[in-house]
Amino acid sequence: MSIEIFHSACPHDCPSTCALEIERINKTKIGRLRGSKTNTYTDGVICSKVSRYQERVHHQKRLTTPLKRIGKKGEGNFKTISWDVALDEIAHAFKQATLLYGSESIWPYYYAGTMGLVQRDGINRLRHVMKYSGQEETICTTLADAGWVAGAGDYLGVDPREISESDLIVIWGGNPASTQVNVMNHISKARKKRDAKLIVIDPYQTRTAQVADIHLALKPGTDAALACSVMHILFRDGYADKSYMEKYTDYPKEFENHLQTRDSHWGSKITGLTVEEIEAFGRLYGNNKRSFLRLGYGFTRSRNGAINMHAASCLPAVTGAWQYKGGGALYSNKSIYGWDKTLIEGLDSYDPNVRKLDMSRIGEILTGNTEDLKGGVPVKAMIIQNTNPAVVAPDSSKVNCGLKREDLFLCVHEQFLTDTAKYADIVLPATTFLEHNDIYQGGGHSHVIVGPKIIEPYKNSRENHQVICDIAKRLGAQHPGFKMSAIQIIDDLLLKANYPDSRKILKTGWHDCMPSFDIAHHLNGWPTPNKKFRFRGVWKNTRENKDQKKLPEIPDFPDHFEVIESPDIEHPFRLITAPAHNFLNTSFTETQTSTSKENQPEIILTKADAESLNVKQGEIVKVGNNQGYISLNVNITDTKQQNGVVIIESIWPNGAFKSGLGVNVLTSAERGLPEGGAVFHDTKVWIKKINDKP
Repeated sequence: MSIEIFHSACPHDCPSTCALEIERINKTKIGRLRGSKTNTYTDGVICSKVSRYQERVHHQKRLTTPLKRIGKKGEGNFKTISWDVALDEIAHAFKQATLLYGSESIWPYYYAGTMGLVQRDGINRLRHVMKYSGQEETICTTLADAGWVAGAGDYLGVDPREISESDLIVIWGGNPASTQVNVMNHISKARKKRDAKLIVIDPYQTRTAQVADIHLALKPGTDAALACSVMHILFRDGYADKSYMEKYTDYPKEFENHLQTRDSHWGSKITGLTVEEIEAFGRLYGNNKRSFLRLGYGFTRSRNGAINMHAASCLPAVTGAWQYKGGGALYSNKSIYGWDKTLIEGLDSYDPNVRKLDMSRIGEILTGNTEDLKGGVPVKAMIIQNTNPAVVAPDSSKVNCGLKREDLFLCVHEQFLTDTAKYADIVLPATTFLEHNDIYQGGGHSHVIVGPKIIEPYKNSRENHQVICDIAKRLGAQHPGFKMSAIQIIDDLLLKANYPDSRKILKTGWHDCMPSFDIAHHLNGWPTPNKKFRFRGVWKNTRENKDQKKLPEIPDFPDHFEVIESPDIEHPFRLITAPAHNFLNTSFTETQTSTSKENQPEIILTKADAESLNVKQGEIVKVGNNQGYISLNVNITDTKQQNGVVIIESIWPNGAFKSGLGVNVLTSAERGLPEGGAVFHDTKVWIKKINDKP
């Protein structure tokens, strides 16, 4: 039988949403996955973990049938049941919780295990129709979004394919060599074509930093100070484009005055970088109008992360880099698509009076924190799709404690028996993206891609959309979306956006939605009320919300905002929990190739820190704070990383740690400013030899 080639998109939580060519061997088996060579963004390049996706699809440990718990929660003991029995039990549990406690006692919980708009977001249709508790989606982009919008007004930036036309590329707070490999491909073109320079700003030497011309290894949470010092240099040395600022920005003179005291000496004391490093960065950025600033998420995952994003985003507005091809910035292009998601999410049934619960605070919510429950009823029933909060959510000890509650009915719809699934009362087997229809958008580019069902569902697995519709039917929930197939919903979405239908997009492979150069570069004005980029950031004032404690005042102009968790005598180290190269959250931790390449969890220490602790390479240490501790091996590095900064590349399953829980035992569930958001990289810890007491 001849091998067939299908077009699709990578469904995982990455801005690239790569265009794929997939080999189908037969109706139940795939072969290799390749990046599409004809898609001008993907350009034939995908990451190694996705290229070996057949290892995940055909994994012998995939779930094959619905399961019902027969032991204690967390033990992972189940018996097989039929789909009808499983769905009946879920519906019964939801009805009972509603009867006894009200509809808000049920909390559908999901995130980005798939980025497909139908299979990911359809759970909200059930939520809104049934008036179940809402979800504040704070675990990933909330802080970055707030910081970007504070200045730019909306999510629109430069076409990433313009990187190849740049003379200087700055990767700030991202590691595309591991998490967005297409960016590295376009950087390579710029280096070959224009001898472009690459600057990476990151607290440790990531794979991207290893190939940079300049790596600025600053202290975590001090990015705004670096940005302010660089902009001080731009104004001081005549690199600022004052005519551009006068036309396209607010308060440029006041901003220049604000920065007069934020020189490189000031920035050096805060960031730990040398004055010479900051000055060199400022000169290089100022001398290159075709400077492309690619802003990531990593540097925003701290208590001051939104302010860091806003500060960094101001740089191209000072130099006027937006005027030039290959110049400007990109955080996300997610606002270009213009979707009407009413049918997918049941937005016509949305009730703003129904409470919304913060997904990053799931531990506090499930353990009964009254403030996090908004003064309402406890959560008594959940369905979880597309995420693994027992591992990925902050404050894992509290999360796992909450999931253990015997009075909490939990249904988990998953491809594998994850750590979260082990706590479930009912586990349902889920399809992979190759086994259902869906539609994808790029945040880091501009393409809409329809992902078709290429092979039959594995064993008895079912797609998210079907499961939600089946539960809705048993609950008596009424909405047109519950009676439509995924492909029908996709076509409705495309029609309302005035795009080609699914069949036409499948023939071409994708639909490019990139606006014109003038729009993407904001040459007709910015998407703000006065059409100007805002140096004086506009922030939502959460201080006046009745459910908020009094919060610090955010500075009017970009500045170092000292609200991070600073080291102290008991906790002298700052911890960063960056993604491991072969993992993406927990999505690839089940595959043997990925885990064997990563080998084991490790803490990366500088030589000086290792000597101060009297620990050696490979030795096991305890790492902890007031939330708990974990044990793992030491990896001593001689690469660029400041003393006092330690790295644990993640996210390993809980079972990979002797303590039984992973790195997020150490991360706080405190809400970042101003609108919430997880602060995974804002953690102080102690480190002790294994024979020491915690």
